[in-house]
Amino acid sequence: MSEVKDMLLLLVGSSLVSNVVLSQFLGLCPFLGVSRKVKTAAGMGGAVIFVITLASAVAGLIYNYVLVPLDLTYLQTIVFILVIAALVQFVEMFLRKVMPPLYQALGVYLPLITTNCAVLGVAVTNVQKNYGILTGIVNGIGTAVGFTVAIVILAGLRERMEFHDIPEPFRGTPMVLVTAGLMAIAFWGFSGLL
Repeated sequence: MSEVKDMLLLLVGSSLVSNVVLSQFLGLCPFLGVSRKVKTAAGMGGAVIFVITLASAVAGLIYNYVLVPLDLTYLQTIVFILVIAALVQFVEMFLRKVMPPLYQALGVYLPLITTNCAVLGVAVTNVQKNYGILTGIVNGIGTAVGFTVAIVILAGLRERMEFHDIPEPFRGTPMVLVTAGLMAIAFWGFSGLL
């Protein structure tokens, strides 16, 4: 029972308390670039959930069963980047075939998941904290869900801001950054949760 409780705490902690975008400032490029519409943000969040979850599992397996036994741990970053790139290619082919409108809406930001530092950050964090395969997957799911929650909330706020009279100096990127900062402060409130 204690293990299940620990996994749930890790899930909540990695999604809300240590939100990858709002407290660790990783993955800001898609967070700011794809958050114009809720539908597109949710699609990006789904793709990131898929990629981070699979990358956590595959990177953990490769690290524990290939790199550590062969004493090649110094290659972890290169290997993790290759795993992530392969997974993103798979997601890109899948979306192009099954969901062309979402593929078009995500545009250049879909291939950028390959270089999204949040994805690589999760794989490296799992190794640094000596998480097992299952714990690493749970951390990956929590991190990806946190990214999705943050990007969808920001997209909803940006859609609402379109209908408000915002002073000229704050229109566009400045207002988005102020909004993201306020979201980070609000998510900081979750730190007392755990």
